[in-house]
Amino acid sequence: MGWTPKDPKNIGVAVLGAGRMGQTHIRNIASLPNTNLVVVADPVPALAQAGREIGGAKRASTDPMAAIHDDDVEAVVIVTPTNTHAAMIEAALRAGKAVWTEKPIAQELSDTRKIVDLWRETGLPVQVGFMRRFDPGYARAKELIVAGDLGRIEQFHAYSRDTFPPPLEFLLTAGGSFLDMSVHDLDLARFLVGEVEEVHAWASVLYDERFAKADDWDTSVAMLKFRNGALGVVETARHSEWGYDIRAEVMGSVGKVSVDAGQKTPATLARKNGFEGDLIVNFPDRFGVAFHREMESFFGDLGAGRVPGPGPDDAYETLRLAVACTRSWKENRPIKLDEVVG
Repeated sequence: MGWTPKDPKNIGVAVLGAGRMGQTHIRNIASLPNTNLVVVADPVPALAQAGREIGGAKRASTDPMAAIHDDDVEAVVIVTPTNTHAAMIEAALRAGKAVWTEKPIAQELSDTRKIVDLWRETGLPVQVGFMRRFDPGYARAKELIVAGDLGRIEQFHAYSRDTFPPPLEFLLTAGGSFLDMSVHDLDLARFLVGEVEEVHAWASVLYDERFAKADDWDTSVAMLKFRNGALGVVETARHSEWGYDIRAEVMGSVGKVSVDAGQKTPATLARKNGFEGDLIVNFPDRFGVAFHREMESFFGDLGAGRVPGPGPDDAYETLRLAVACTRSWKENRPIKLDEVVG
């Protein structure tokens, strides 16, 4: 890893973007023992100032590019709008900074490939925010699979339903729901089972006609054929009347592992011949621990001289898988991953 912090116990950090997720990351970074939050940058002055106050940063800025080039900044955390990620990453790498970035690097494979090539050229540390890999449940599933406790892996099933559909303005710029939402489950498929050889996806607008206006869908199923012979299913919906519903199972020849968030409050009321409990409402509740652990892992790796991950190569391969699903739906045919290049 061609990068060394000046002081592994006091790494200078800039956070770019101080909206809801930016503020979550700011809180988590500020809680770590080896970080020094130098600057929070957001074009909206009130958000930049709020981020500075939340994290105790030395200063606030409305110029993300200036924050990248700040001499006290060694690592840049990018939580800006999706269409700015690639430019921010490129600027940070060319300035010699370590990078943590929200997914995706870019919506186009060619733009993502340019960042992968630059990352390899510079040898600088880059981690991409596939936070589910750091969730305790999915991390434990990975440990069991690697240890062979499930035997030969035969099947993968992921099931994701968002509580509330996003606004039309977001849908028009998100690149499609396979790239925006299903991508998390597709990354899990790669993380837990391995690379995918072929996909066949179907999608429909069954709930909200706004998705049709964005040439998108609100309900989908994708079938996966893995290179190791295993088979998988990814089911996704952009609404759920009962709460945030995210589950996954991996089945092997001698056992299976299931990951389910369960109830938000670990208490169940029994009365009138039935049970009552509550469910998680949205992703900040479900993946709060994962958000903290991914930052803990990134800065821990930087301090110890380890290569952080998942990296840009993972982002590229997962994007290829999401693009393959999108093409399969639109062309109404199976798509081999070898067909998807950029």
